Amino acid sequence: MAPVADLRYKRTSQTGQEDDMQQWRVQEAKARLSDLLRDAQKSGPQEITVRGRPTAVILSVQDYDRLRVAKPSFVDFMRASPLVGVDLDISRDPSPPRDVSL
Repeated sequence: MAPVADLRYKRTSQTGQEDDMQQWRVQEAKARLSDLLRDAQKSGPQEITVRGRPTAVILSVQDYDRLRVAKPSFVDFMRASPLVGVDLDISRDPSPPRDVSL
C-alpha cells in the first residue's frame, strides 16, 4: 500500500489558484515529522488528515510570515485608488422600475 505522503492533489484556494499540497495521515506525520517539516520547507504546505479528512496544514516559516503581512484596510485601499479625485457621476437613474407580474 502506497503511503498517503506520496499523494498530491489539487485544491482551489480563495484566490482561485490551485494549490498542489502533499497529504499525510496523522500517524505517518507523527512517525516522519522531520520529513514532513523538510517537505514543508522545500515543497510548500503539507496537509495532515485524520480519518481521511483534511485537518491541519503545516507551513514553512516563510509561507506563514507571508500570510501574516498586514493587508491595507478597505478605506486605505479605496484612498489608494487611481480614481481618487476623478469626478464620477453616481446619480441614480430616475426612470420608474419595470412592471413585474407576481
